[in-house]
Amino acid sequence: MSKAPRRGPYICGIDAALDVVSGKWKGLILWELDAHGVRRFAELRRALPGVSEKMLTQHLREMEADALVHRKVYAEVPPRVEYSLTEHGRTLNQALGALGAWGGERMRREGLETVEANGAAGAAGAAVASRG
Repeated sequence: MSKAPRRGPYICGIDAALDVVSGKWKGLILWELDAHGVRRFAELRRALPGVSEKMLTQHLREMEADALVHRKVYAEVPPRVEYSLTEHGRTLNQALGALGAWGGERMRREGLETVEANGAAGAAGAAVASRG
């Protein structure tokens, strides 16, 4: 079950922003949808090595409730569901760009490895490292 979005009161803008992006996978989901436009659930899961089906579902539901992600269901058999960023989600992704750059610099400075360097293939890990 997904948690209900907090509605404040917030201490500051950072508190309000972190409330929306809290969770290990949300930033990566934002990046993946920004990079590829539209993704189906299985494509997102393959792009995020280590994410469980339950956690991805939970994060997508929370992001949809926060108006960051649009979920489109096609009336087909079997049903096809696609996820994309809303304009609100795109602006959040842009705002996270500076944080990604800071993280990339930290990785370089401290010699930290990316997901691919550890042997687990994954476009998101490499993309986040190269983005920041």
